[in-house]
Formats: sequence, structure tokens, C-alpha cells
Amino acid sequence: MTLPTHADVLRAAARIAPHAHVTPVLRSRSLDALAGCELHFKAEPLQRAGAFKFRGACNAVWSLEEAEARAGVVTHSSGNHGAALALAARTRGIACHVVVPEGAVAAKLAAIEAYGGILHRCAPTIRAREEATVRVQRDTGATLVHSYADPRVIAGQGTAALELLNATGGLDVLVTPVGGGGLASGCSLALSGLAPACELLLAEPAGAADTARSLAAGRPELDFVPDTICDGLRATLGAPGFELLRAYGARVAVVEDDDTLDALRLLSSRLKLVVEPSSAIAFAAVLQQRERLAGKRVGVVLSGGNVDLGTLAQWIR
Repeated sequence: MTLPTHADVLRAAARIAPHAHVTPVLRSRSLDALAGCELHFKAEPLQRAGAFKFRGACNAVWSLEEAEARAGVVTHSSGNHGAALALAARTRGIACHVVVPEGAVAAKLAAIEAYGGILHRCAPTIRAREEATVRVQRDTGATLVHSYADPRVIAGQGTAALELLNATGGLDVLVTPVGGGGLASGCSLALSGLAPACELLLAEPAGAADTARSLAAGRPELDFVPDTICDGLRATLGAPGFELLRAYGARVAVVEDDDTLDALRLLSSRLKLVVEPSSAIAFAAVLQQRERLAGKRVGVVLSGGNVDLGTLAQWIR
């Protein structure tokens, strides 16, 4: 697989501009005081489909040649990526097939269908999902768009950091969640061209800390069973993400779920923004690293806000 570059992020920004939102950058004096640094929050919960995922999906869809596009796209996902790809496909008027495991959250499946996605159900295992995806791809001729290992997706996700850097005029540190690595590695590409001296700090749940182990070992360490409230960060680090993050010299802050929920409550009360745990963990990492980040200009990518409101209310209480 050819790794994407900073130039690919720039091309992605131009490609998705007619379709994606330029999300706002939020400030809070009270959170600055609490964290001891100057915080700039990139509000991706306000992106289309409620998360940064639309950026990468949109870039992948609009990168297709016309002949490819006519056959549609396919992926396996039970959440944000499936919905984002379905919406991106709708912007181009093409089919989107989404393989989903039995037992997936009904509200997320409803969102995929609402955006025009065609659901294909399978057993709730990674192997079953991958095998079903291959069958759908063979039967339809659709192009596979992986949620975090596709170079077009990675480049698209990097546009969030590109916008944040342009809006702030520069940062000392950029903090982003990491799961499969699509967002984090896309951000590393944006930084490499615009702000190579900016530190990249990755926020990872303690119950799924494969990125921390992999970067420390210098090789992928992916044999684990995820156990975290951050459902969007349970995926193992993809091969492109590992290579790009290692090359940039990214650091990882491993965060406990209780600290993530504390950060979620603060963001909800101070920014008045709905965020999911997989998003709030980035701010939790800032609070954990308070002494090292003191006095610095820190960008925080709040990655998404797709969460059941009843569950959110319980967490806030």
C-alpha cells in the first residue's frame, strides 16, 4: 500500500470542500485555567454525520474514477464510518453497501439506512465481517473503502488538523484520539507540511492501548481484547497508521475510562457540546499531561458526538 502524503491532505481539502463543513474552533477560559494551557477545540461533532469520519469517506468517494463510482462502494462498519460513507455516497449519487454484525446498535444502523446505505448482516466476528465484505464486493463490483487503512480516508481525516492549524495560526501540541489510526495519522500528515515542530499527542484508552505498545516496541503489538467505554477506539492500529505515526514521532497518553468520563462532563458543561467518550478522551489526555503542557498552545480534536442521549445523561449524572 502506498502511504499518503501531506500533498494528499491538501488535495483532499480541495476535493471535499463542496461537501464537508468547516467545523468551528471553540475556546473556553475556564477550561484553559483548569488545564493550565491555551486550548483550541476542533468541534467535529458538528461535522456532517456527527463525526470527523465524513471527511475521509467523502474524499474516498470523490476520488473514484467515474467507471469505479458507478459500481458504488462497500465497507464493514456498525457505526460512524458506515453512516459517513453512506452519506458521502449519497452526495455523489452512488450505492453504498455496509456489512454490519448481528447485535449492532439499532440507532446506528438506522442512521446508516437514513443516509441511503444498503445493509448486509453477518455474524458478530471480524472474520465474518471481512468475508461478507468480500462477497458483496465480488457480487456488486463495489470499491472497498476501509474505515482507517485506506490512504484516501487517511488523507481526508487529516483535513481536520489542516483547518485547525489555519484557524489558530499555529500550535505547540496537537492532541487527537487514536483507535485504528486514520485520524491520528492523517493529522500527522497535516502537521508534517505545515507545522513539523508541533508535537502530536495521541489519547488512547487503557483498555485498548495497542498504539502505545506498538510505538514503544517499534513493531505492531495488536494481540489484545479491548475493554473500554470508548467504543470508537476499540479497533487495532492499522498498518499505514503505525508507519505514519512512528515516522512522525507521535507520543501516546494512556487514559483510564473514569478520567475520560470526567472530561466528558466538563466538556458538556463548559463547551455546551455533545461529545462521545472516544472524543472526550483527547481532553482527558490534556488534563493528565497538565504539567508538561503548561503554558503551551494546544489543539484538541474533538472527534465526534454520536452517542445515545439516555446513556449520555447517565454518564453526566
